[in-house]
Amino acid sequence: MSPKKKDKIPDRVPCHVAIIMDGNGRWALARGLPRLAGHRAGTENLRQVIEACGEFGIEYLTIYTFSTENWGRPIEEVQGLMRILEDVIDRALPELHEQGVQLRHIGVLDQLKPELKQKVLDAIELTKDNIHPNR
Repeated sequence: MSPKKKDKIPDRVPCHVAIIMDGNGRWALARGLPRLAGHRAGTENLRQVIEACGEFGIEYLTIYTFSTENWGRPIEEVQGLMRILEDVIDRALPELHEQGVQLRHIGVLDQLKPELKQKVLDAIELTKDNIHPNR
């Protein structure tokens, strides 16, 4: 961590941070982009948040990404969101696992395509024994 960043870390940080991913589609539309472009941009922001949580020593990060109401969106958008989820798992899982991140899922996976559901379950299984390094 650079000295400049280290100077910005507060003396006290929360143990747990929760984020509701909301507004990515509206962000894109306001810029004349397709909604999925906003969802993809949101994953890049999330990567930065995950890195910052590690730098700040935040032990738990909960990310609320897809509610049951989201299944009512246009099919193209839902399919795009599922592709983004799959891409993020494929891209980020090795590094997250290497860094000792433990992935968990809260909610229902039954509406996912069987292959994607299995990919989520495999990610959870792969990381289940990871323990935060400060414990």
